Amino acid sequence: MLKHKVLSIIGVVALIAVMSVLPFFAREYYVEILIIFLINVILAASYRLIATTGDWTLCHVILMGAGAYASALMAKYFGWPFWMTAPLAGATVGLVGLGIVYPMLRTVGFGFFITSLAVGEFIRLSWIKFHNPFGGPRGMINIPEVGIIGSIDFYEAIPYYFMTLVITLVCLLILYRIDRSRIGKAFKSIYEDSVLAESIGINVGRYRSFAFVIGSFFAGIAGALLAHRLGAIDPHIFGLDEMVYLLVWVIVGGSTTFAGPIIGVAVMTILFEWTRPLMEWRPLFFGVILIGFLIFMPGGLESLVPKFTRLFGNRKASQARAEEPAGAKKSVV
Repeated sequence: MLKHKVLSIIGVVALIAVMSVLPFFAREYYVEILIIFLINVILAASYRLIATTGDWTLCHVILMGAGAYASALMAKYFGWPFWMTAPLAGATVGLVGLGIVYPMLRTVGFGFFITSLAVGEFIRLSWIKFHNPFGGPRGMINIPEVGIIGSIDFYEAIPYYFMTLVITLVCLLILYRIDRSRIGKAFKSIYEDSVLAESIGINVGRYRSFAFVIGSFFAGIAGALLAHRLGAIDPHIFGLDEMVYLLVWVIVGGSTTFAGPIIGVAVMTILFEWTRPLMEWRPLFFGVILIGFLIFMPGGLESLVPKFTRLFGNRKASQARAEEPAGAKKSVV
């Protein structure tokens, strides 16, 4: 166990080191891709927190959009800086999540899944309907930039990348600590057996709503980062297609471990870029991937890690037995 923990820490440190060096050797286009990748990591990790209770939703991307709109409105009409609008956007989306989750708690499983779609579409259509202040179908433009702090201009790709990297690491650390805490264990116990969890004193409704609100908060943070990088947002970039991509990330990577969705985002981002010339075929391509993983690898890519670990351990044990001298074998009395 200790060896596994040390190796995990070394792996995380090495990954952070690579991510810190990578933008200096990549073209600006790929730095922008890395920024979107980090934002999507926050989105996927926060979605996985909600999924640990068994509540898979179809409104998480729209909650991200709510964070984008909230931060854009506060920055554009009140002149507040990003450092103020981003956490306030997260808090605003958390309150929105609290407001919509209570009627949804009366449903479970597929019912919760479909209800979240209806609630999310209601929010998204309200952005389209009201031109003031949301801009209607065209959305909002001229969203203020993060600006210049000291000698650092966050309009440039590399400074914005490192700001996003730091925020992503902080968000992942908080989400990881929640996942490993007693609260996170309560979330998972609800997923395993909600009736049994309630019988041992866990307030199922309260913990389900708590997970939804926390996930909504971090989705709002991701939305704020996206809005201030793009400079313009509209309701169509938070549609059902993007929600399907989020589901693909989590299902491909897996949701059992904390690293699963992050693996899914990384793999699917690479495939997304490789299939860019095949835009018309991309929905079919991702649909085949989704169905294939659900049928042949329901545990996602993360399920391959223990298999390879056991295979490597068995191979080392076999080699050790083969190299053992014949006279070294112990006699059995």
